[in-house]
Amino acid sequence: MIYIDDHIEEMDLQQALTEVSAQRREKALSYKFEAGQRQSVAAYRLLQRALQEEYGITEPPELAFGEHGKPYLKAYPDIHFSLSHCRQAVACAVSHSPVGIDIESIRSYKPLLAAYVLSEADLQEVMQAERPDVEFIKRWTQKESFLKLTGQGIGHTMKDLDMSGTQSHTEVNLQGGYVWTVANYVSMDYSN
Repeated sequence: MIYIDDHIEEMDLQQALTEVSAQRREKALSYKFEAGQRQSVAAYRLLQRALQEEYGITEPPELAFGEHGKPYLKAYPDIHFSLSHCRQAVACAVSHSPVGIDIESIRSYKPLLAAYVLSEADLQEVMQAERPDVEFIKRWTQKESFLKLTGQGIGHTMKDLDMSGTQSHTEVNLQGGYVWTVANYVSMDYSN
């Protein structure tokens, strides 16, 4: 299930800080600016909501972290989730199988960055698109959601990722000014 909140500015941050785990409160308060604090708390609250609605879990979840920093639920390691945030919104995906989600603000197209992270084929498609800025962000979220799915993280090279064996779904919200993509593994069919 996918949860998106693009009303994070309306959240009462001080009240919300009392409703999250001590672990998340500490992480949120480590951000220097209020915007980062809001995004951190709002993403965690989406996770809380998803866990309550999908699994009936009401206590604030404690997170643990895998080898490359991928978070998982300490008490429920079989429930997979992914969180992401940008200036306008936060996103959460929960699933019975590994999942990755990324949400990014639509911003001006930067050809040098695109050349650094996109394959030649992707770069050509972006440059030919009606809105290269949106098309680039779509490709970026597809790559980053894949890296979150696999647990490799953004430090991995993005240019020539082999995303075979996975599927993704991308949504563009022009009015909200953001794009999100969720990625998961394709079910294998062994029938003849």
